Amino acid sequence: MNETFNIYCDESCHLQNDHLQIMVLGAIWCPIEQTRRVAADIRGIKALHRLPVDFEAKWTKVSSGQLGFYLDLLQYFFDNSNLHFRALIVPDKTKLDHAAHNQSHDDFYYKMYFDMLKIIFSPQEHYRVYLDIKDTRSASKVAKLHEVLTNNFYDFSREIIERVQTVRSHEVEQLQLADLLIGIVSYANRGLTTSESKLQLVKQMHELSGYKLTQSTLLRENKVNLFRWRAREENPQ
Repeated sequence: MNETFNIYCDESCHLQNDHLQIMVLGAIWCPIEQTRRVAADIRGIKALHRLPVDFEAKWTKVSSGQLGFYLDLLQYFFDNSNLHFRALIVPDKTKLDHAAHNQSHDDFYYKMYFDMLKIIFSPQEHYRVYLDIKDTRSASKVAKLHEVLTNNFYDFSREIIERVQTVRSHEVEQLQLADLLIGIVSYANRGLTTSESKLQLVKQMHELSGYKLTQSTLLRENKVNLFRWRAREENPQ
């Protein structure tokens, strides 16, 4: 019997002129029948730490006062066998030569999203992709991403990738969890040391995953799958 999965996507430092070198795209996915249970579990972790049910967990909110909550949230991800994470890391956006490849930064953005998501998809299953709504361009970006994904998989009837749509992260616990994991990976790859609390989260994810977070994992790694992207001329993968 074919299974349906929800995929929750977010990004960090993806803008072309944000004066940040690194770019990280990431996704958490789980079977659709587990989504309500996961959301309820995460709300339960918030309650244990006396946080309001509508509290939005975000990497930018990590602080010493709430470190225990974020450590528990990270532990929950690793304890739940239904949850999986994939991230694509572009180490240095400043070295990108879009003109040489006859593309815009937006074109590159969609290509990277495809590269990030492609190993998650199986032609025997069904997928619903949710992205955090960012700005007024979100609707057109989502339509374009759906087109790019389905065309690359010859899924013209959209039976595999059923939908791609935006949601509001403060309403979706899984997207908040994705934001946290992406933040950890981004922080590790930027080599930052400005926050002891964030460094503890990087250390815990490194220990729980068994990976440095700054290198590609094996392609078929199913829990924490990382791909450190390089230009094709540098890396034929």
